[in-house]
Amino acid sequence: MLVYLSLSVVFSDFTFAQEAMSFGVTSYLTKPIDEEELEKAVLNARALLTEEQKKQERLVQYRNRARESILHDILSNQASYPLPDCHDLQLEASVYQVVLYTSYQQECSQSTWDFAGILRLANHNHNSLDYIRIENHNVILLKGDFALKRFEELADRYINHPQKGSPLDALFLTYGRPVCSIEQIHISYYDAQQLMKRRFFCSFNQHVLCYKDIPHRFQSQETVFNTENTYSQQISNYIQSGNRCMMLEVLDHLRQVFYCSDLEISSIRHYLADIMIQVKSSIYAYGNRETMFPNNAAIINTIEEKYYLYEILDYFALQFEMCMNAIGSPTRDSILDNILQYIRNNYKENLKLGIIAELFGYNSSYLGKVFTKTTGRSFNAWLDEIRIENSMRLLMDDRYKVYEIAQLVGYGNVDYFHKKFRKYTGISPAEYRRTQTGADIKMSAP
Repeated sequence: MLVYLSLSVVFSDFTFAQEAMSFGVTSYLTKPIDEEELEKAVLNARALLTEEQKKQERLVQYRNRARESILHDILSNQASYPLPDCHDLQLEASVYQVVLYTSYQQECSQSTWDFAGILRLANHNHNSLDYIRIENHNVILLKGDFALKRFEELADRYINHPQKGSPLDALFLTYGRPVCSIEQIHISYYDAQQLMKRRFFCSFNQHVLCYKDIPHRFQSQETVFNTENTYSQQISNYIQSGNRCMMLEVLDHLRQVFYCSDLEISSIRHYLADIMIQVKSSIYAYGNRETMFPNNAAIINTIEEKYYLYEILDYFALQFEMCMNAIGSPTRDSILDNILQYIRNNYKENLKLGIIAELFGYNSSYLGKVFTKTTGRSFNAWLDEIRIENSMRLLMDDRYKVYEIAQLVGYGNVDYFHKKFRKYTGISPAEYRRTQTGADIKMSAP
C-alpha cells in the first residue's frame, strides 16, 4: 500500500494526473479503481524500482572502481593533479599516513587477518581510512589527525607487543611518515614499502617497523666489503682467546653495519657465509681440527633458510661458542677482563652483580671479592664510574636533556643520577655542562 501511494496516485481530474506524473509518478488510475489495473500498476512500479536500484548499484561499483584507480595512482605517484573534487572522493584531510600489513608468519599461506576492519571500528568513521591492495600488499591510507592518533595508540598498546595467540600476533605491519598533502602521499607509501623490504633486520618477535626505523645514512657496499677480512680475523682471535664478550660485540657491530648498509638481502647472506667460512678456515689453520664446524654447503644452506638477520647471528654465536668450548676454558684473569668489557658495553642496562655472576658462571659473593681485589672498587662503584663518565660525554651534546641522559646511561631516576653525578664530580650535571667552555672537571675518588 505504501509503494502504491508513493508511485501510483488516484485522481479524478486528468490535469492533476498529468502534474503528478511530472513528479515521477509511474501511472495513474481513474475512479472506479479496477483491481487488475491496480495490481499491474504496483508490479510495474516495483519493476522500475528494482531496475533503478540495480542502476544505482552499478554506478556505485563503477564509482568505487574509479576511486580505487585514483587511489592507486596517488600512492604510486602517477596521479594527474589537480584531482577531481577531493570532497566528493572523500580524500579531504589535514594529514595522511600509509600503512602496509601482511602475515607475521612469512611461511604462512593463510589469508591475512583484516586489520583495516579493526581500524575502522577504532575510528568510528569509515571515511577516516581507505583500504586497497597493490602488488599483493594490504594498503591502508589513514586520513586526518584522529585516524593517525588512533592508529598510533593501537600500535603502541597492542601491536608492538601483542598478546600471544591474539589476532594482532598474526600481523606484521609497516608505516611511512605523516604527510600534509595528497601530492605527498606517495612519499609515505614509499617509506612503508622500503620498510617491508627491510623486515630481514627485525629483532625477535618484532611486529612493527615505522619510518623512524629507516637509517638516515646508508653505508656503501664498498665500505662494508672492505672490512670483511677484519671481521673474520677479529672473530677468530676472540675464539682463540676465549673472549666471548668481544666475539659477541663483533657480531653486534656486524648487525649495526648491515642495518645501515645499502646491500641487498641476498648479498648480506653471501657476505655472512663468507665470514663464517673464513673463520672456519682460520681456526683450522691454527691446528684446531677438533672444532667441528659444519661443512661449507651446510653453512650456506642454514644461512639461506633463516628469515631474519638475528637468527643468522644467533647461529654464528652458537657455532663460535661450541668452538671455544672445544678449544678450552680461559683463565680467571681473562674472564674478569671479559666481565669488565661486558659492563663497559652494557652499562645502560639494569646490571646487577648477581646477573653478571650467573652469566659468567661465578658465585656472586666470590665474584664481588675478586672484583674489588682486582679493580680496587666495588662492583657498584665501578659501574657508577662508567655511567658517570659516559654521562659527562653526553652532557657535551646539548641535544639531550639531563633526564634523557640519566636514562641513556642506566639511571631510571633522575634525582638519583644527580646525586651520583655530584658525588663523583663535585658539581651538578647542569653546572658541568656550563663549565665545558672552561677547564676540564676531574672525577673525584669514590
